[in-house]
Amino acid sequence: MKNRYLEVGKIVGTHGVKGMTRVQVWADSPDFLKQFKYLYTSESGENKLTVLRVQPHGNISLVAFKGVETIEHAESFRNTVLYIDRKDVKLPEGRYFITDLIGITVFDADSGIVLGEISDVSQTGANDVWHIKKDGKEYLIPAISDVLVNVDIEAEKAVIRPLKGIFDDED
Repeated sequence: MKNRYLEVGKIVGTHGVKGMTRVQVWADSPDFLKQFKYLYTSESGENKLTVLRVQPHGNISLVAFKGVETIEHAESFRNTVLYIDRKDVKLPEGRYFITDLIGITVFDADSGIVLGEISDVSQTGANDVWHIKKDGKEYLIPAISDVLVNVDIEAEKAVIRPLKGIFDDED
């Protein structure tokens, strides 16, 4: 079962004296937080913060929350992990939450054989790289359109056409 609340970043400090926080965003861009009215401080969604303003600032976002109006109050949130409600997000076609990819079974598009299971995803900048594990071995697959044939999060299945040499035995 997919988690309803997903980690999106961490408050790493304050900015100014009026309660603005500095958030390290765990997404493709610091702009990602602009779409949210609420962020949560627990994975259960119990503690909700109302977002007043988000301003990308280099590789972080400056975020102002309702009711957080002093540097001291903002400082009390330092090292707090922030969560979003997945219901508040509409991802573009072909985009996935990393947490939803972990554990998906990967199949070869041509042979239908199981290539393994996604154990991790690295974000390299140019493209994501899937870590696929099978029989104690790890294979690194670029998540690019030439490789990815189909990803079905609900069915927990991905079909790929791997680049030559990745899964070939090199004994």
